[in-house]
Amino acid sequence: MSFRVSVPASSANLGPGFDALGLALGLHDVVEVLVTHTGLKVEVIDAGAGGVSDVPTDETHLVVRALRRACEFLDIRPPGLHLRCYNKIPHARGLGSSAAAVVSGVAAGYALAERPLDADALQLAAEFEGHADNAAASMLGGFVVAWSEGGRFFGERLEVHAGIRPVLAVPGQRSSTAATRGLLPAHVPHVDAAFTAGRAALSVLAMTSRPDLLLAATEDKLHQDYRASAYPESARLVRELRAQGVAAAISGAGPTVLALTTGGILPPGVGVVGFDVTELPVDPAGVRVAAL
Repeated sequence: MSFRVSVPASSANLGPGFDALGLALGLHDVVEVLVTHTGLKVEVIDAGAGGVSDVPTDETHLVVRALRRACEFLDIRPPGLHLRCYNKIPHARGLGSSAAAVVSGVAAGYALAERPLDADALQLAAEFEGHADNAAASMLGGFVVAWSEGGRFFGERLEVHAGIRPVLAVPGQRSSTAATRGLLPAHVPHVDAAFTAGRAALSVLAMTSRPDLLLAATEDKLHQDYRASAYPESARLVRELRAQGVAAAISGAGPTVLALTTGGILPPGVGVVGFDVTELPVDPAGVRVAAL
């Protein structure tokens, strides 16, 4: 038995939707899975993600851990596995590389069990992250709203307005999600929380049917300013783009900048030295599994 799992990158938060909103992007990690007689072999092939030397090739590999967890949940025990992991999603840049790895592993486990992905698959993936925004985007595709209730994680996919064209500005700098979360205060002013809740609700309308509202809908007072010291150049670029009318936000925990444009380009003259700027389409389908 052999198959290929393809999982899209994701951008979380989209400004105000902290741990609640996510967007699947057309940049994919691919894992090829071959069932063998015994043992585990993991090959990691870098294709632009960077930092391959940091990735383990044993049972601690994140794809393997997620796959094992899914197999345990589904009560299956493959005799042996050979994984080839082709990494394209940049690591530690706020583009959901860890969520993509987890979704790859969970989807591989379901494929081994010959089961379609279901709500439990999202639960398994989100448990690794502690929130479901990136995992739901990578699993479901499109624009997602994610939440948790009673220890369960949920996500719903919505269609993105056809006129929205995401542009990513990816710096060489890395960022740690744990470190940037450590910069968040335990309490925020009520007025800022209310403002951000309103903008998060507006984001759903803007992303699905009213892209003309994106600039207002991506405004945030809950987390980005508190974490700006971790990525000052990215924070500067967000401010510069927004001053020119571009709906820009920090992607996830940063330091990548997400610009939700309608033309697929950034305004001329903005300071993008040190950033790799590229347009990425919205991935409409999420994780895909195909026979090899």
